Amino acid sequence: MNDNLLDSDQIQDLLKFYPTKEEIEQIKMKFTDDSETMSKREQYILDLMKVPRMEAKLNVFMFKIQFNVLLTEFKKSLSTVNSACDEVRKSTKLKEIMKRILYLGNTLNQGTARGAAVGFKLDSLLKLTDTRSSTSKMTLMHYLCKVLASKSPSLLDFHEDLVSLEAATKIQLKVLAEEMQAILKGLEKVKQELAASANDGPVSEGFGKTLKEFIGQAEAEMTSVTEFYSIVCRNADALAIYFGEDPNRCPFEQATMILWNFVRLFRKCDAENF
Repeated sequence: MNDNLLDSDQIQDLLKFYPTKEEIEQIKMKFTDDSETMSKREQYILDLMKVPRMEAKLNVFMFKIQFNVLLTEFKKSLSTVNSACDEVRKSTKLKEIMKRILYLGNTLNQGTARGAAVGFKLDSLLKLTDTRSSTSKMTLMHYLCKVLASKSPSLLDFHEDLVSLEAATKIQLKVLAEEMQAILKGLEKVKQELAASANDGPVSEGFGKTLKEFIGQAEAEMTSVTEFYSIVCRNADALAIYFGEDPNRCPFEQATMILWNFVRLFRKCDAENF
């Protein structure tokens, strides 16, 4: 269990070339003691057979080595989701732009059934480039940018409030849930092998001692990560609710993608106005 002597690639090779049950049985039948006629391959298999559940122990060792990397990447994804949600909700510039869009929509629809609206669907943000003036190529998005540049230029850089948004669009909560379960399942297998190795005798004493220390540290880490994961999931749902949407109909992935596309279209139209 010394990861200074074996790395994950070497353990993967050991697992890849681990003898099958048939090969092990053949060796058992062929040799009853340490025969001098044994090949290195046969001696290797005999040595593996001296350790109970050697394949399971190698898998446990692999998980132990990969645990910190897996957890670090997982926490990084959680932090990205959490930061994106916080940045969107705390951006006063984005909120002001939303107000201007609502006012602009109500002005265009004045006197119709769609006038005097108190809000709009989030995906309507992407329709601003669909509405064009009859005499030019200017879209409603271009007009919005032009008005903001003239009257509220400080709002044009609202994208700088949303530094985590693009990275968040590449993360799926379903995948995070699967990764969380995979880590928990791996840790459970470690505990099962520790319990099974209690009856192995002296050959597994070092293995058991190392594993107990690892499990203590890993469980403490997972308690903290599980709490953070729950918080992030609630914040992801709250993002849709913040815009008056149903999280079931406009999940985190959809909401962030709409917002990111809006940012891209807004910046493109703003640049085209010059």
